Parts: sequence; structure tokens; C-alpha cells
Amino acid sequence: MGFKFEKLTVWQIAIELSYQVSLLIDDFPNHEKFILASQIQRAADSVALNIAEGSTGQTNPDFKRFLNYWIRSALEVVSCLHLGRKRKIISERNFESLYNQYEELIKKIQALKNSLK
Repeated sequence: MGFKFEKLTVWQIAIELSYQVSLLIDDFPNHEKFILASQIQRAADSVALNIAEGSTGQTNPDFKRFLNYWIRSALEVVSCLHLGRKRKIISERNFESLYNQYEELIKKIQALKNSLK
């Protein structure tokens, strides 16, 4: 792997979670394909994309600013998970699994942010 972001555990996790979200939304009803499905996938993709964008050639203060973007996108996914569960298009099992994984990702991003001076 040649780019700095590819070595970051948080990016690797974000890529996997984005893939898991894409599998989840495959089962969404047609009326949600361009509403909630689109929104949750864009938010999940945004976590990984912002990690890539913010990790290279940035000063620590700039990098910290991008870390906040990552967290915001991850929290948007969590909110979408709640909406999907409330609308009964995301099962409790899928909700809990992805919710817990995003919670762990956010903790890792926070730890990375706290490690920067």
C-alpha cells in the first residue's frame, strides 16, 4: 500500500463498514432506495473518503479538523441506522452489529485525534 491513509486502521475499518452498509441496503424496499439507502451509503462512504483526503499532506491542526469530519459522517450513519430500525427496514440484529462497529470506529478516531499534538 503506497498511500498514508491505506495504512491507517481507521480507514481500513471505514472501508469494510461502507461495504457492510452496501450489503445492508440491498434489502431495502424500493421506496427507500433513493431516500434512506442513498443517504446512509453516502455517509458511510464519506467516512473513508474524508480519511483519505485528510490524512495526507496536512498539518496536525488540519488533520484534526478532518478527524471531526470523519466523526460527523460516522454519526450520520448511526442516525440513519436509527431511522431504518424505526421504519422497520433494518433488523435489530443488523442495527446492533453496525451500531457497535461504528461506535468502535468513532472511539478509534477520537483516540487518533487525542494522540495528535
